[in-house]
Amino acid sequence: MTNAKEELLGHLERTKSVIKCATINCGISHWYHDELTEDRRSIDLREGYHVGEYEEFLHRLDFAYDNGYGGQQVYGTVWLMEEGTWLERDEYDGSEWWDYKKCPSIPDNLKSK
Repeated sequence: MTNAKEELLGHLERTKSVIKCATINCGISHWYHDELTEDRRSIDLREGYHVGEYEEFLHRLDFAYDNGYGGQQVYGTVWLMEEGTWLERDEYDGSEWWDYKKCPSIPDNLKSK
C-alpha cells in the first residue's frame, strides 16, 4: 500500500519542485478503500493558492492505495513552478507512479535568427 500524499511529497522533494497547480482524480471504489470518500474523487489546487488551500489539498490526498496491482487508481497532472515542467501519472502493467516531465530545449537549428 502507498499513501498518495506521501508519494507526491516524496517526488516533489526528490525533484526539488514546488506545485504551481494540480488536478488529481481517484478511480478507487468505495468498497475497496473505506478512506476514499466523495471529496477525494477529484482533488484540485488552483494557481495562486494560499497555505490553507495547500494544506486542504494535501489532507484530501492523504489516503492509501495499492500502486502495484491491478488497474491505475490515481490519475492527474501537477504543474510545477519551474517553467515547462510537470508531473504526470504513468502506468504500466498495473503499476503506477508520478513521472517528472520537462519540455525539451529548442535545438539551435529551430531557433529564430
